[in-house]
Amino acid sequence: MPQQKDIVKIAIQMPGAYPQLIQLDQKKPLSAVIKEVCDGWNLEGPENYALQYADGVQTYITESNRLDIKNGCILRLTKAPGRCAEDLFKGIQSSDSGVRCDSLKELASVSTDVTFAQEFISRDGHLLLVKIVEDSNESNVIMTHTLTGFMELMDHGIVSWENLSSVFIKKIASFVNAKPTDASIQQVSLDILESMVLSSHSLFLQVKQEVTMERLIAHLQVTNQQIQTKAMALLMALLQTAGDSDRQEMFAFLNKKNLRQYIYKNIIHSSGSVQDEMAHYLYVLQSVTLNHLEPRMRTPLDCYSQEQRDILHSLRQAAFETESENSLSHERRRSLCAKEFKKLGFSNNSNPGQDLVRTPPGLLALDTMFYFASRYPDAYSRFVLENSSREDKHECPFARSSIQLTLILCEILRIGEPPSETGSDYHPIFFSQDRLMEELFCVCIQLLNKTWKEMRATQEDFDKVMQVVREQITRTLSSKPTSLELFKNKVNALNYSEILKLRQTERLHQEETLAPPVLELKERLKPELLELIRQQRLNRLCQGTMFRKISSRRRQDKLWYCRLSPNHKMLHYGDVEEDTDNPPIETLQEKIPVADIKGLLTGKDCPHMKENKGKQNKEVLDLAFSITYDVEEYSLNFIAPSRTDFCLWTDGLSVLLGREMSSESMRSELEILLSMEIKLRLLDLENVPIPDSAPVVPKPPSNYNFCYDFSQTEQ
Repeated sequence: MPQQKDIVKIAIQMPGAYPQLIQLDQKKPLSAVIKEVCDGWNLEGPENYALQYADGVQTYITESNRLDIKNGCILRLTKAPGRCAEDLFKGIQSSDSGVRCDSLKELASVSTDVTFAQEFISRDGHLLLVKIVEDSNESNVIMTHTLTGFMELMDHGIVSWENLSSVFIKKIASFVNAKPTDASIQQVSLDILESMVLSSHSLFLQVKQEVTMERLIAHLQVTNQQIQTKAMALLMALLQTAGDSDRQEMFAFLNKKNLRQYIYKNIIHSSGSVQDEMAHYLYVLQSVTLNHLEPRMRTPLDCYSQEQRDILHSLRQAAFETESENSLSHERRRSLCAKEFKKLGFSNNSNPGQDLVRTPPGLLALDTMFYFASRYPDAYSRFVLENSSREDKHECPFARSSIQLTLILCEILRIGEPPSETGSDYHPIFFSQDRLMEELFCVCIQLLNKTWKEMRATQEDFDKVMQVVREQITRTLSSKPTSLELFKNKVNALNYSEILKLRQTERLHQEETLAPPVLELKERLKPELLELIRQQRLNRLCQGTMFRKISSRRRQDKLWYCRLSPNHKMLHYGDVEEDTDNPPIETLQEKIPVADIKGLLTGKDCPHMKENKGKQNKEVLDLAFSITYDVEEYSLNFIAPSRTDFCLWTDGLSVLLGREMSSESMRSELEILLSMEIKLRLLDLENVPIPDSAPVVPKPPSNYNFCYDFSQTEQ
């Protein structure tokens, strides 16, 4: 007895007969099953019959695919593939045009099945179709069925495209090149030529010679969407298969004909929505075109190239109006150049070419910087001079930012990545704008400077700023702007505060989608983690911080130190020398009992900010805080050395006063701790063992030669 899993219950149909319900034994030969079915209908010659699916894709059942049959399937008893192939082979050669037409129509339908295709090709049926095309004596209807059947047969890869004659290729190309002809013939002919081009370079050369670019562009301008799509497919195949020189020639022609602007105006903009197949080819065209930049992206700067050195110096000279360098001594000129390259934002100011050795972005970063400086000289000069005059490491380094921004744009635009087979995510802005990469860079480098100021960033915040800029660009591009001006308006409206709001909204939405038990767990964990943050803040106050006194002339002079006593009852403070590091609590002469502290003030509410009203910049206001004690007239005033210290001290003082912590640093840390703790708690649900002790720290490496030296040197 066969096992139950080897038995499949199915229904078998045949025209003019009642269906048979059988239990198919998968271990029994298929020929025996067909014989039993034929016996049930009293049919002779079971070898002339086969089973195929009755619904969907009507594939023949063979020994290799029979295990795909599921319970409840409906199959049909039909002609065996060999018998069907023989009948159609004879019908195609009939002297009756009606029989030929019906046979070719049926051939176009059944050729999708690989089993039938093998049988038909084994009889040289494909060569029969080739001869019909070469003779070209049939009507348009018969020719359409012939070409469709031929395409379906060739799609199985049973025979090579390279075996086709040049006569056949020219005939197919003539169908594409002909102006007044049947649209169905042109569609399938474009399909055939695309497959030829993708199959080999020799066929690419023949097709490129026979089909003119002018004709392909003409096909893109017709109202028939199918013709448009097939023509675009062939054009993309030619571009993808072409060598560098051929591709350059084709791009030059397409640019001359303003193909991108035509596609934007007549396909993207006018239709509103683009069908999926056309969207894929638009994505491929964008990808292939932008990949033109890949060689520059993969090539590092050559420090021995006079041309590249001249471009670097032109960037420097365009930014700074310097005295005549020719009148300076060699050492003086070298020192001047180093200082100006440093102001320009190069890490290696004595040899700025070293900053462009990394690939990607390689020479592409130099190209984008030079394009910005030469295309928008006023904006370039304003960027560099504005940042070179800033103090306290708040300057936004143009060169370093440009190099990183170029890399980000390469990643967003997928430059250097081959087009995906299923990709369809094209940018409409690409088709309305020449030199998209360079123009996007010019908009985004100014956006970067704006975001840098909004975030009040320092050099330590460089990576954080770049992450925000990446998010601004990707969010704006995802809205599918159709022009550079629209992109510019949208991306500048998406400022840092808007990004924070969007992140918060998405985080809240994510929390709302969490299962109720997870939300409940999160609420239970909050008090414990908040207490952990409170203790960390108090410990940090016990360690103390060095503060600077700001005089009325806004000149930094004396230093003073403040720290909380270990028992959290006293604040000790006093003046210290420049080289003092973590002074003992006994050396701090002044103290304030925590019990006497009445209030905590921040920003413009602080007494020392009110005294200098109108004279303090926003950066100082954001770092200012004060504590009041005894009576309102007495206060201890602080200017935190950084935003992090400001958050730590205001949170710690709030804890001492019995208030809630409210800094952005606390909210961020609480979110991180909650996320980590929930993930750890949920590991138990996945049966993941949590170790009781920390893993052993590995031994340090024998050397640190792999570390990159970011130190700046000046000669």
